[in-house]
Amino acid sequence: MSQRLAIALTFLAAAACAGGCCSNRHSATASSTSSPTARQATTGEVTHVVLCWLKTPGDDAAARRIIETSDDFRRLPGVLSVTAGRPVPSTRPVVDSTFDVGVVITFRDEAAMAAYEASPTHTRAVKEVLQPLTSKLKIYDVKR
Repeated sequence: MSQRLAIALTFLAAAACAGGCCSNRHSATASSTSSPTARQATTGEVTHVVLCWLKTPGDDAAARRIIETSDDFRRLPGVLSVTAGRPVPSTRPVVDSTFDVGVVITFRDEAAMAAYEASPTHTRAVKEVLQPLTSKLKIYDVKR
């Protein structure tokens, strides 16, 4: 696993333990008004973490397919970085390493993340790769 993915997952585990992380991705979405508070809510980098549990745990070909597919997201506007890999095994009780693949995407802002979610590239990846290969997904969005 890359160092960036390990750092992002460590951050999320710490935030979850502290009660600072929310799994409801849409709870922080700002209104479309032009007030200073609304503008501030939609600016700033967003880190999108997707943890995947495969239908066939440990299936290396399926894990590679998800990792390779995530590389396509690099070309989308507003995507600053994409990192994907396998979990680092851990015996620490606060670390969840039960997932098979983790994908971390950093967006310029919430608008870029919304555009990614609506893009044909993302829609195709969900339909052709994630749905057929995964039994469970857990998503965390963290705003900087």
